[in-house]
Amino acid sequence: MSANTSASPFEVSWFGSLCDDDYEFLGHREPSLRSTFEHCRGILQRAEEGGYDNILLPSGYQLGIDTIAFASAMAPLTSRIRMLMAVRCAELFPPQLARQLATVQEMLQGRSTINIISSDLPGAPVDSAPRYARSLEVMSILRTLLNGEDLSHQGEFYNLELEAPRVCKETAAAYGGCPPFYFGGISPAARETAAAAADVFLMWPDVEKEVTGIVEDMRARATAHGRRLKFGYRVHVIVRESEGEAMDYTRRLMRKFDADKGAEIKGQSLDSKTEGVRRQDAMRANADADGFAEDHLWTGIGRARSGCSAALVGDPDQIAAKINRYAELGMGAFILSGYPHATECDLFARYVLPQLNHGPLTLD
Repeated sequence: MSANTSASPFEVSWFGSLCDDDYEFLGHREPSLRSTFEHCRGILQRAEEGGYDNILLPSGYQLGIDTIAFASAMAPLTSRIRMLMAVRCAELFPPQLARQLATVQEMLQGRSTINIISSDLPGAPVDSAPRYARSLEVMSILRTLLNGEDLSHQGEFYNLELEAPRVCKETAAAYGGCPPFYFGGISPAARETAAAAADVFLMWPDVEKEVTGIVEDMRARATAHGRRLKFGYRVHVIVRESEGEAMDYTRRLMRKFDADKGAEIKGQSLDSKTEGVRRQDAMRANADADGFAEDHLWTGIGRARSGCSAALVGDPDQIAAKINRYAELGMGAFILSGYPHATECDLFARYVLPQLNHGPLTLD
């Protein structure tokens, strides 16, 4: 078996399919895989049973179910796994969002982490630069209040003088302050926002050369802000006992694929026209005839999915070695998924997770 060559443990998370993103055949909707509470609860509980450190609970205005409401409901049904709650910056008044997040932190007894999404207000899009400027203000407000500190904020979008809510003060004291902020985006504005205010910079799948360049760039940007970042890698996975079986599954997954339906599904996502999505599309365009951008990195997922659109494909040793290679390149966290999510969650937990030196992410 492949040994973990990373000096430090890295976080391994699964994906909670809250946004109608679960398939047996890519792009082919199955009523039984819709993002209902029951379906998503099953995925999360299997991830906890499988030994994952964290689970991403995504957020999409048009799709699926609400992240914070779901995490609140799952708090008493879980005991160990962390929950990485995606929050869309413009959808809630930041002080109220801080109060909600602190309440969930209390319910989870310190197991919450936060994925900041630089979103528009639904129905009211703004250009990229002001959107990221607003997100930076939201992150500052949230961090202050979730640290239990009173707020004095004068900015372009918010002017606030507020005492921190009691629940923010109490959870900050009990669980070490503001939970980590995970943040992704590859445009210059996104990178600067992450360098200035995030704890973990998330990236979507890419070839190793590009990953190395992004890490170097982001480390330099963070240093210019007097900060240090950790890095996370969001990718799908298809693991089987043999590489041939894994390859066979890529073909099975595409069996009912319809290009027009795939384009429609991609267009439903509010991030479908971002710089990050364009990069994913470019990687797929440059892939080989079988859709591989490099060894074991298959881009076929992007034919019916916006955002993260490539998968690691191989046998257990190949997948473990690829993940360890990313860890050597600087990744301290991995967010994995696969179709159907519950099935692939079990397979990865059985075949690969025991080979990895993993544990909940810590900030130093």
